[in-house]
Amino acid sequence: MQLLIRVLLVLLAFMLSPASAQHEPLATPHVEAVQTFRVGVLANHGVQKGKLRWQPMMEYLEQNVPGTQFEVVPVDFDEMSHQLLNHEIQFIVTNPGQYLNLSTNFPLSWLATMKSDLHNGATFAIGSTIIVRADSELYTLQDLEGKQLVASDPQALGGYQAAIGLFHRMGYTPENFFHSIRFLGFPLEPLVYQVRDGTVDAAITPFCTLEEMISDGLVSADDFRVIHPTQPKGYDCLVSTQLYPNWSFAAADSVSPAMTQQIAQALYDLPADHIAAKTAKTLGWTAPISQLKVIKLFKELQLKMPPPPLHHTMLKWMERNKEWGIALLLLFLVSTIYHLWLEYKFREKSEYLLETERQLKDKALQVERMQSAAILGEIGSGLAHELNQPIAAITQYSEGGMMSLNHQGKGESEMYELLAKVNAQSVRAGAVVHRIRGLLKRRTSAKEPLDMTHVVNNALVLFKREFTQQGIHLSLQTSGEPYQIMGDEVGMSQVLVNLLKNSLDAMSDMATSPDSEQKLIAVQLNFNPNQLSFSVIDNGPGLKGDASELMASFYTTKEQGLGLGLAICRDVVTQHDGKLSISNCNTSPLTTWSRGCVVSITIPV
Repeated sequence: MQLLIRVLLVLLAFMLSPASAQHEPLATPHVEAVQTFRVGVLANHGVQKGKLRWQPMMEYLEQNVPGTQFEVVPVDFDEMSHQLLNHEIQFIVTNPGQYLNLSTNFPLSWLATMKSDLHNGATFAIGSTIIVRADSELYTLQDLEGKQLVASDPQALGGYQAAIGLFHRMGYTPENFFHSIRFLGFPLEPLVYQVRDGTVDAAITPFCTLEEMISDGLVSADDFRVIHPTQPKGYDCLVSTQLYPNWSFAAADSVSPAMTQQIAQALYDLPADHIAAKTAKTLGWTAPISQLKVIKLFKELQLKMPPPPLHHTMLKWMERNKEWGIALLLLFLVSTIYHLWLEYKFREKSEYLLETERQLKDKALQVERMQSAAILGEIGSGLAHELNQPIAAITQYSEGGMMSLNHQGKGESEMYELLAKVNAQSVRAGAVVHRIRGLLKRRTSAKEPLDMTHVVNNALVLFKREFTQQGIHLSLQTSGEPYQIMGDEVGMSQVLVNLLKNSLDAMSDMATSPDSEQKLIAVQLNFNPNQLSFSVIDNGPGLKGDASELMASFYTTKEQGLGLGLAICRDVVTQHDGKLSISNCNTSPLTTWSRGCVVSITIPV
């Protein structure tokens, strides 16, 4: 604005001097460079109020320090430190506690101390006032133990630090004394509102905050009471702590000494009745006063308070050493990524080696089983060949005996029935032997129309005596319309007999006392349109190993077992394009029994 006025005056003088315009060349006006300064002010009542309070002061400095322009920047404690670090502000107006904190990290020049517009221009005008509701049962500092408090900021001298110093001097430990302290930041008015509304028990407010809000009509004086109140002589407000020096005006090292001297002199010359002084709520500025009381308070707090958290220390170091901090952070990130990549590659190689080892073990087991199968094939072939003749002899002798009894007219005698059963079992044994020889030679079994109901009944008859001896309750459940399938009767009989024998063996060691649980075996036969399924369920101890291992050749859980029964059953079912599965009762949908084993076979029609 001043630059524009000067240019207009030069042009006007030129226009009013025609002679000079005719006989003398036009002279270029000399324009002084304008320095722009940004002043960070502590916005304890909000940004907008901060601008309104301090803008007239900036205009006063512009008028009294030629060639300057000042901009007011309302900030909080953290933002003030950030902008000083980035050289975004050249001056600060703040409390002496914040000034001392900043001066440990930034080179600042202390220019002036503000004289309060209250208390006859006192320079000691910062303290803490602890307020509660008027109807509160809290009257002393001791009463605040275990209560909830609010404050403005941990760096606020009047809004927090002075009160904490008071509690230390009274012998209390604030870190463990209160239930909690919440920091609401700026503006300060919500601190008082929180007490008024009963949200908290008490609030730590800067000196005269409550009186200013009462004067502005924001709250009523009858609603509040001050804890540990004192009113120093010549002061207008109640305070709970001792008083500390008022706000300071300080300059950063980027401002030249000549400029700081001019600004300091302008501050000292500010009249008490000037609009800038009235708006800023001051009677002017004076030379910096001693900060000894603040320094002693900080020393006391540092001795009695725990050390700051490690992350706070790291953040401060990062602020002072930004370049090194960024370099170390990048190095840490690269090292972390490289470590994760190495760990990933190591895990990948480990998994590959483990998988290779598992494959080698599987191959070795397959080779072992193939060798066992070859040996068994040789033994089985010889055994089947040797058994074939005695079985054939039994068949012929039984048939001869039956024929002899028939000729004697004893075809319905008990002896005849016994010989008939011997003959039937010898024929069945011969069929089993022939089928084993076929399996060992990998020949396909002959399939013929097969009635599974008949196969199941014949198998159950064979174990009727064992069921009675062990006290086993047998149930046969058939669903659907029975039909015939194409299959190997001997093979399916062998499967069913093997499964029933496994169930009998599993329950052989179970107690048979009257108080023990009853032994149960259920055979379910379901004739569905698309497939035939039958299951053998027992309430024995259940599986003792993995189902896939149990069906492998030469794997057994029995002391006298060879590990061939379930393997042969699986092969027979596979030859019928079916599926065999084994599970425990508590995981099978086919039964609600809490324990036992379920063997289920499905064969497509």
